[in-house]
Amino acid sequence: MGESNSILELSFQMGEILLRNGAEISRVQETMERVARAYHVEQFDVYVLTNAIFAVGVEQGQERSVQLRHVPSTTTHMGRICAVNQLSREIAQGQHTVEEAFQILGKVREIPYSPLPLATLACGVGSACFSYLFGGDGFDALTAFFCGLILELFLYWVGKHNMSKFLTNLSASALVTLCGALLLLTGLGHNMDMIIIGSIIRLVPGVALTTSIRDFFHGDYLSGAIRMLDAVLVGGCIAMGVGVVVKVLSLLTGGALL
Repeated sequence: MGESNSILELSFQMGEILLRNGAEISRVQETMERVARAYHVEQFDVYVLTNAIFAVGVEQGQERSVQLRHVPSTTTHMGRICAVNQLSREIAQGQHTVEEAFQILGKVREIPYSPLPLATLACGVGSACFSYLFGGDGFDALTAFFCGLILELFLYWVGKHNMSKFLTNLSASALVTLCGALLLLTGLGHNMDMIIIGSIIRLVPGVALTTSIRDFFHGDYLSGAIRMLDAVLVGGCIAMGVGVVVKVLSLLTGGALL
């Protein structure tokens, strides 16, 4: 592999990690250009979409590399994004050779997600806090806490079975709504709406929505529109999952839960 090809591959891999883990388009493009510039690639052009990267690199007026890579979307991992950002800055300061950068990047790829017990606890606490924040009482928060625990465990199980994003959100929102209703029937909570609001907060596509707005502000209208549409569809699936369960329970209980 030639030097320019190595640099292009390094830039591609860094951009791919950023894109896979939820970074906005402008960040991906800026990072790739910074790396190419730091290693003195004379000409480097990159075009980034939400699921693809296209780049052309020229060095010494002779070697030319063209790459197109599909980048399927995955979950958000801010730790990897921060690590790649830090690596790009260190490269810009001349602290790493190409080989050293590849080694560091390999370690960045291995940064794990939060362990399941911690993620489950965090989801439960977050659900409880939002339930209380939106006007629920302590019992509603406690109910939302248990629903949050169940939700995170369900999402972990779904992640191992490659279920589509929209079906995941639809089924997950329906599940936590049903769990909240059952706990409410036992007398644990008081306000069904506050329990639901807190329980589904884990599913709200806040990162996708924020990233789409940032893309719009940076002039990446196509990517911003795609991510905005994705956030709207996810929100629709959540609403549908909650609405169906609430409607069915309302018919079965005569509206006693609402």
